[in-house]
Amino acid sequence: MLRSCVIDFRGSWEDYLPLAEFAYNNSYQSSIQMAPYKALYGRRCHTPLCWTELGEQRVLGLELVSDTEDKVRWILDQLRAASDRQKPYADLKRREIEFSVGDFVFLKVSPWKKIHNVFHVSMLRRYCSDHTHIILVEDIEVRPDLTFEEEPVQILERDVKVLRRKSIPFVKVFRRNHSSEEAMWEPKDAMRQQYPHLF
Repeated sequence: MLRSCVIDFRGSWEDYLPLAEFAYNNSYQSSIQMAPYKALYGRRCHTPLCWTELGEQRVLGLELVSDTEDKVRWILDQLRAASDRQKPYADLKRREIEFSVGDFVFLKVSPWKKIHNVFHVSMLRRYCSDHTHIILVEDIEVRPDLTFEEEPVQILERDVKVLRRKSIPFVKVFRRNHSSEEAMWEPKDAMRQQYPHLF
């Protein structure tokens, strides 16, 4: 919308930013089912009649009202056009999600540094019961700092990474309480020192 305003109003586009702000804050948003201004203040924003300068000319009285209405109407059209252009892209990822109290869900927290007690519903995924997700507490020795040792069980693969002047052997290690897809590559020498029984 702003790009359209900049192109159409040319050099004086910043003079119309208050009108663009008014148009945006007073336009209906489907995500919140109302205009942003109404969501904040509980009422629609009144028509702005306080601007006395539009472009380089000073407009007074009815001409001011008429010119302001024309500009706001044009900006709203640009806002609608921008929204229509973006809607197909947004709809590709949008899906209707409903949960009930007591439903089990997964919460996606990987990109977060701190977890808040309020988050968007799109961060939730419905949980379907799966016995492989059950980890028996007695099988894990939790340390006082709430960490535990992920004990290696088996070496699945061996490989050698060749650098310019040396070769480093690696082993793919399968660990207890993990699936084979979660096996990780570790330096062979370090693993042989810590877990000789695997070799």
